[in-house]
Amino acid sequence: MEPTVATTRPAIVTVDDDPGVSRAVARDLRRRYGDRYRIVRAESGAETLDALRELALRGEDVAVVLADHRMPGMTGVELLEQAMDLFPAARRVLLTAYADTEAAIEAINVVDLDYYLLKPWDPPEEKLYPVVDAQLEAWSATDRRRPAETVVVGHRWSARSSQVREFLARNRVPYRWYPSESAEGARLLTAAQTDGETLPLVVTPEGEALVAPDDATLAERVGLATRPTADFYDLVVVGGGPAGLSAALYGASEGLRTVLVERTATGGQAGQSSRIDNYLGFPDGISGAQLAERARRQAVRFGAEIVTTRDAVELDVEGPARSVRFPDGTSIDAHTVILASGVSYRLLDGPGLGDLVGRGVFYGSALTEATACHDQEVYVVGGANSAGQAALYLAREAKRVTLVVRGDALARSMSSYLVEQVEAHPRVRVLTRTEVVSASGDDHLEHLELHDVDTGTTTRVECGWAFVFIGAAPRTDWLDGVVARDPRGYVLAGPDLLRDGALPAGWSLDRPPYHLETSVPGVFAAGDVRSESAKRVASAVGEGAMAVMLVHRYLEQL
Repeated sequence: MEPTVATTRPAIVTVDDDPGVSRAVARDLRRRYGDRYRIVRAESGAETLDALRELALRGEDVAVVLADHRMPGMTGVELLEQAMDLFPAARRVLLTAYADTEAAIEAINVVDLDYYLLKPWDPPEEKLYPVVDAQLEAWSATDRRRPAETVVVGHRWSARSSQVREFLARNRVPYRWYPSESAEGARLLTAAQTDGETLPLVVTPEGEALVAPDDATLAERVGLATRPTADFYDLVVVGGGPAGLSAALYGASEGLRTVLVERTATGGQAGQSSRIDNYLGFPDGISGAQLAERARRQAVRFGAEIVTTRDAVELDVEGPARSVRFPDGTSIDAHTVILASGVSYRLLDGPGLGDLVGRGVFYGSALTEATACHDQEVYVVGGANSAGQAALYLAREAKRVTLVVRGDALARSMSSYLVEQVEAHPRVRVLTRTEVVSASGDDHLEHLELHDVDTGTTTRVECGWAFVFIGAAPRTDWLDGVVARDPRGYVLAGPDLLRDGALPAGWSLDRPPYHLETSVPGVFAAGDVRSESAKRVASAVGEGAMAVMLVHRYLEQL
């Protein structure tokens, strides 16, 4: 990459693995735009990402990223997708050969591609400059003001500090992290008149100091919506995973007064996935966070309300009204409810494991901790897709990732494409027929004990990082006595409610339940929370949309 110099001019970034092409594109761009924009040239995707990260850290802006599609190691589409996280407002242009136009068209969905440009681009006055002019004009019209940052001061091995960082990251709230032992962290602790014994300290953009705030307080102070704006809705969606976001989007887009309530952050477990490779329409894969954020923005654009840090604890049915109640005694009332609360991770059982949660033992991907695993020995516990995706993601930074699997083969619970990637990765090893039985450490995880199911032997290994994916259980205790569930707690719906053709007990209508309707008329289930669901992102999205169609059918009969 060409040497960088301090400047306030926004950048136009161009990348092509052919040095001659790279220099020629940069030359043409510099001739036209060099007086107003800084032209940054790179010859690989990795080099480009390094440059983008440097620009982001220095607070500079990027107007356009123009990437060649066919590059070894990282395609142009893959580069533009990662560039979205660093500079979401930058315009994205793919430079392709005629044979790659199909890939360019697919990229419109994958990375919200703004334009694809065919080689050769000569003469630039006819083929290059009009395209770049249009992209710069569109970029200039966007609101690129950087939101004020929240500051978090905490300890590396403070469980609550880890939870706060994860909460902010999953809710897309910009924040800056300072270790409590750093000079800036110590300064902020002193300014807040706290001794640092209780962490984290959160300083809001307005300068308010919060010591170890709960999620609801934190959400309010950083500008997240925590209360509904109306007293009554057509539809309440409980849960913000793929099924819930889909339901909120389709409900609002079809004219229903719709509110989605979520206990932590939109995206659910899928939103914590480092990579989803088998979701229709994204041939190069997409991160769960990106998919969830796009869905959230789309739902909000259609008019859906999204309310966070609201944990449903009771469902009341009074005549045609359905009420979802919360721990503080408040409630949201509506004609209909879609249950899309998904599942929560099962916990490892054994000495020391509970005490070290958030201090080396993490449930889910905990993506905020991934960079701290650089050159470390990392253990991932579980054998399904989420564990495989996490292992591959963590292997980017870790010295080695060990996948601990209770079964005798990955193929029993992991998709074949993912099995191939895991087994081929040089820094990932797999231990089958193995269980984690205990953990130990002073203020953080230092050792795990692994039990070999076949031999009965137990081995103690050094480990500072363990990420656990050992299955999930539905969040449905709050529905006990109101909505019928199966023995595992999943919500029964549609045909699964019928026993020898008989309607469920207490059913008040002269028709059978609709396909996704629960034992309470007007209350529907979608996604992983439903009994016998497919447990896939695509099926959850489809069920969310289908549930809204059935909501319309129900409302027509009121």
